[in-house]
Amino acid sequence: MSLKIRLARGGAKKRPYYNIVVADSRMPRDGRFIEKIGHYNPLLKKDDENRVKYDADRVKHWIGVGAKPTDRVARFLSVNGLYEWKASNNPQKAAPGEKAQEREQEKKDKAEAAKAALEEAKAAPAEDEAPAEEAAAEEAAEEKVE
Repeated sequence: MSLKIRLARGGAKKRPYYNIVVADSRMPRDGRFIEKIGHYNPLLKKDDENRVKYDADRVKHWIGVGAKPTDRVARFLSVNGLYEWKASNNPQKAAPGEKAQEREQEKKDKAEAAKAALEEAKAAPAEDEAPAEEAAAEEAAEEKVE
């Protein structure tokens, strides 16, 4: 049985209040737990002493037994040095999904094709204009000769 030290939500709608509990990892968030070891009230100011309260002795006991705190609880425990919390880094989480990447690639391909067509269109009239300019110059020369 793997144990977790985690938050169990309580309180009314739009008025959250969390209990810090030790529970089997297979139990639901607000379901059965083994022991309540503290509480967390996110509505209080960050510098309020009643925002997070827990029994440090019981936390040490449960960590010694093998309970792993969740990321949020680990952050609370790291303030008093009970657990070493490291910020998690998952850069792939923000990456778009497979379909979105395909759509983005299609957009890039269309943009490149349009750009190439525009460059060809610019290059083609320049070749046509050169003989037209030469013809205009020849006509002007003929008029001078006459």
